[in-house]
Amino acid sequence: MTDKSKAYWFPAKRYGWGWGPPTAWQGWVVLLLYVAALVATGLLFPPVSHAPAFYAGIAIATAALLLVCLLKGEPPRWRWGRK
Repeated sequence: MTDKSKAYWFPAKRYGWGWGPPTAWQGWVVLLLYVAALVATGLLFPPVSHAPAFYAGIAIATAALLLVCLLKGEPPRWRWGRK
């Protein structure tokens, strides 16, 4: 992998700001762990009876995913499509 763009786990979206689906297996593992964390949070802390813990768990998992995307994804910026 000598090309820097192939080293990204999360490529930039073609239009808009943010990242698209993962292109590396490591990115898919991170995304799967994120979904597992959301499911586990919902099962351990039902929102009806443990709302603060539920929302804190969702926020922590989302912050961790965003951190990985910032570290292992293309630099975020607004994109208008291919030139």
